[in-house]
Amino acid sequence: MDQIPEVIRTIPLNYYLFFSTTLFVIGVTGVLTRRNAIIIFMCIELMLNAVNLLLTAFSAYRSDANAQIFVFFIMAVAAAEVCVGLAIIVMIYRNIRSTDINILNNLKW
Repeated sequence: MDQIPEVIRTIPLNYYLFFSTTLFVIGVTGVLTRRNAIIIFMCIELMLNAVNLLLTAFSAYRSDANAQIFVFFIMAVAAAEVCVGLAIIVMIYRNIRSTDINILNNLKW
């Protein structure tokens, strides 16, 4: 168990920062530019995973397991979000036969 932080420390922390920032920016770009609800949902999950990666890297570099426990809870909440979000997307698709978020304005009263 003590070897795992040593393996992670062989890669410089800057690489983790750059990779996590890149993933997060790709997720934000996808949320802001796409109109398909499923793709937006996947981009939100990508942003959550970027934050999890960064928290795990910092935790390994500091040899502190608190952030890794926090990542575990974030993943549990993300799994619940996936269940509820996909159920909502499926119900919207059943009603209007599209996952385009521009068409969702039709659902307003």
